Amino acid sequence: MAMKVFEVDFGEIGKEVSLRFDVDFVSFNKIDTKETYSFKDLFEIQSFSKIARLALLESLEDKDFYYSEIGHATKQGDVDPIKLNFEHRDELSENYFCKIEKGDIQKAEKNNILIAKVRPNLKKYIFVDEEHSNYFYTTAFINIKPKKLNKVLYYAIRRVFYDNLMAISRQGKSYPTINENDFTYLKFNKHLIDSLESDQDNIISKIEPIEKRIKEFKASIKQPQEVINKVFAREFGFDLEKFEEVKKIGNYYLDLASFGNNIDIRNSVKFHKEAGQFVIGNLKRIGQKKIKNYISEPIVLGKGISPTEYDENGDFYYISMANIKNWVFEAEDSKLVSTNYSNQNLNKTVTKGDVLIARSGEGTIGKVALVEDENVQGIFADFIMRIRLKNYNPLFAYYYFRTTYFQYLIEINKKGLGNNTNIFPSQIQEFPIIDIPLNYQQKIVDEIKSELDRQEELKQQIIRQRDEIDKLITASLTT
Repeated sequence: MAMKVFEVDFGEIGKEVSLRFDVDFVSFNKIDTKETYSFKDLFEIQSFSKIARLALLESLEDKDFYYSEIGHATKQGDVDPIKLNFEHRDELSENYFCKIEKGDIQKAEKNNILIAKVRPNLKKYIFVDEEHSNYFYTTAFINIKPKKLNKVLYYAIRRVFYDNLMAISRQGKSYPTINENDFTYLKFNKHLIDSLESDQDNIISKIEPIEKRIKEFKASIKQPQEVINKVFAREFGFDLEKFEEVKKIGNYYLDLASFGNNIDIRNSVKFHKEAGQFVIGNLKRIGQKKIKNYISEPIVLGKGISPTEYDENGDFYYISMANIKNWVFEAEDSKLVSTNYSNQNLNKTVTKGDVLIARSGEGTIGKVALVEDENVQGIFADFIMRIRLKNYNPLFAYYYFRTTYFQYLIEINKKGLGNNTNIFPSQIQEFPIIDIPLNYQQKIVDEIKSELDRQEELKQQIIRQRDEIDKLITASLTT
């Protein structure tokens, strides 16, 4: 990569309110503005006042609504929002309601574009079509309204003008970020914009059939938990419909003796909810074994780390909760640690077949990942617990840990308040586990994996179709 060398006056740096002097930002601002359109020429930022947000909240009373955080958006611009209703609050969704009540909610008009403030490099940009305009979104998305080009400009931002967006984002020690004020420095090549505008009708006529195919693929996609739940419900009699009904029970009576039936003498409402007893009862019908009956060694927590112990020349990844939040270990987002650190923590490494569970933090606690690569070298964080099993199929355990039943056990057993909730190995090891022969486990694993592979192929089809749209935009500019 060629090194950028240029001179800049202190006066130029002082023109930006936060005195930014990162190389990409300064270099980008040296572009001749006579040959560009400014952000204000092409967009306006949509914002909601406090009064408008209160009005949104009032409109949601007694209604189902869909809400999307950044985590509900994909790198391809798809959205999988969560369905909420203030009349049906429960432990799993309470964190969403608390954030919404504090004003973390907005609406987006049709044809608007939403861009994530955190890690904009992941391209979690949403084009608000008719369906998306019915959703509500976190204010962690910047809501911008194109003055022209709409859909074409959205696809151009994802590809042609992606570097422009990265140039104005703030690259610190952690993830890149961007805010509304940064957009005032955004510039677009005037020739390219004019070219897209002149060819707009032709581009859209080619894009729309591809979008139709994408919509058909998306309609066939099922979420992994839905696939897993369906198989477990059929094989083991999980009554998920009744479970949802029991979860709604808010008032119940307990004998004093009930509070002494646990080692912590816990008396919280959540811990003793009837839905929890319902799940335990369902699982005990299948067998009386617990996780501790199948572990090959004690469940352990990982190791903490300081920033000085990261080293890009190291051989071991540091596996944090963020690296398993999507139910798989994502090595590309993991940092490497120094050789000295890894040598001192060889008892905190992972190997093929290990199951990792996040033990802390709302939105992450209970997330599970299976180590499937026998060559991976990683040390797991102190907010993750490692489970090593014997005489048990680790992939079957992984699927079981992802079921609604198991995740609910984590929900009612975790301790703490607000976002500072935790669950510990001493609790996890006492959870029920499905006790069936290994050949039966393998049969179920094969069925679930086959269906999940089919779902993944559908997702790949969508990615390939979106690549076709990117090529159309590029080809239009080339010609």
